[in-house]
Parts: sequence; structure tokens; C-alpha cells
Amino acid sequence: MSGVRIAGLTRRFGENTVLDRLNLDIAPGEFVALLGRSGSGKSTLLRTLAGLDPVELGEVDVPSRRAVVFQDPRLMPWKRVWRNVALGLDEPDPKARALAALSEVELAHRVDAWPLTLSGGEAQRAGLARALVRSPELLLLDEPFAALDALTRLRMQELVSHLWATHKPAVLLVTHDVDEAVLLADRALVLEHGRIAVETRIDLPCPRRSGTAEFAAIRTMLLEALGVHEPAAAHDLRDAA
Repeated sequence: MSGVRIAGLTRRFGENTVLDRLNLDIAPGEFVALLGRSGSGKSTLLRTLAGLDPVELGEVDVPSRRAVVFQDPRLMPWKRVWRNVALGLDEPDPKARALAALSEVELAHRVDAWPLTLSGGEAQRAGLARALVRSPELLLLDEPFAALDALTRLRMQELVSHLWATHKPAVLLVTHDVDEAVLLADRALVLEHGRIAVETRIDLPCPRRSGTAEFAAIRTMLLEALGVHEPAAAHDLRDAA
């Protein structure tokens, strides 16, 4: 398996420099969360790693087997769920391969459903299955749970954690949710002005609990790096709980 190596990556849109001589390595099997304010370059970096944006300046080495899960599952409504999952597969029995992936995301019972009949959580599970079916060495997640309700989001986070532990691809998760980053990642990065401004390892035992002092300390540090300062009362309430 191979990881990701980025050296001196620069991306400009007109006069606006979105990525500025960015350097980043992601080890094989490592889970990295990427945080940053809107416009900091998070999605541009992810799209570059996915091969959707060109590399104009710098070096980018990524595994050949990679898959992306976006916030919008982007399922084709005229194809049944399994056909969406198997789209582009060169397999003798693509339906069997799709069914195996759907079973992993607990969606085997919807294999022949039409996408428009799926709930938001089910549609994202189908999107995850479509990524998994390709056995990616690099899994790119672009705010995949942002549009889901709180309970469904928690369930999807647990599912992604389980799938990552099972398959061990390198993962880059773009998110605005600091709690999500601390719950899931080995390492969290904060992107600012096109560069990595803050980097921290998250050496907490799994499964992680958000109520611990260690979790709270990492969360506070990342929030402050993003320019968010919680009032003291918020800390007092959390400690009391």
C-alpha cells in the first residue's frame, strides 16, 4: 500500500492563491482530518488528490486506487442502488460485488431500490458502498455527513470508523466539525491561507468519548486555531455534566 505525498503544491484562481506551497504526507492506513475556515482551500486540496483539479505547481503522489464520498451522494436516480454502487466496475459479477459492499454498510436490504426512495442516511451509505467496492488505498471524504441530522450523523461516524478499521485505507476527511475530527482521526490539521497552520496527533484510545478531559483539551486547541473561543461557562457546563 502507498500513502500520499504533497510537496510545494500551489493552486491559484486568478489573483487568489488558494493553496500556497503546501506540504503534506499521509501514511498508508492513516486517518487525517482537515479543518479550516470557509475558503481556506480544503475542498481544493481534496479535489486535487482525487484528480479532479490539475496540479499546476508542485508535486502530488497518490495511490492509483482512490475513491471520493461527497456531501451529496450523487446517485443516478435512473439506476437502482446496486447499479450505482457498481458503476464503472469491470467485474464478471458486478452485482455480487456491489451486494458485498452494501452489506458492509448495512444496506443490503435496499439493493434493488431506486435512489429517490432512500433516506439521507441510506443515500450516504450507498455512496460509501460505491467507494468501498473499489478497494481504495486512499479514501477522500468531503464533509459527507454535513447534511444529515444529528443522530444519523453519529451513526455514520461510527460506520466510517468501523470500515476504516476493517479496510485500513489512508483517509482524508474534510470537515467543519471539530468533534468529528477528534472522534475519528489519528491526526488533525488546520488549513489557513493555503498552508497547514496547526497539526496535532490524536492519541486517544478507541472508541472515543467526547466527555473526557483529553478530548476536551484537543477540541479546545483546534477551536482556538480556527478562531473560536468558547466562553468559560460552556466549559463549566461540560465539566458539570
